[in-house]
Amino acid sequence: MRDKEFVKERIPHREPFLLVDGVISMTDSEILAFRDLLQNDPVFEGHFPGYPIYPGVLILEGLAQTAGILLLKPNETPLFAGIERARFKTIVRPPCRIEYSVKLINSRMNVAKLETSAYVEGKLAAKAILLVSSM
Repeated sequence: MRDKEFVKERIPHREPFLLVDGVISMTDSEILAFRDLLQNDPVFEGHFPGYPIYPGVLILEGLAQTAGILLLKPNETPLFAGIERARFKTIVRPPCRIEYSVKLINSRMNVAKLETSAYVEGKLAAKAILLVSSM
């Protein structure tokens, strides 16, 4: 298990837009990371007040940040190059832990193709194929 300081060493994102709290496991081609959502997260002040829902676009961003943790070398910046077949399977509401699963499919030049999934309590919340490049 790696904490938020490890995450900050790997990617340039910072609060309030750092959407990964830690890494559970990581190999050269796969990573499992997480984000703990709390009721008082600022995003919930304006996203359906009274019935907070975590935005799907932020789930995708969390998956992309997780991909960056897996792929980047020091001083590189991750960039979205594409999103394919994004699907949202369930509503994500606080408090909960989102687990981000990212697997490298292939890499050419400086663009990687990744199979990504987000889970809450073991249930698939979202999935997508992401293309991530670095600069």
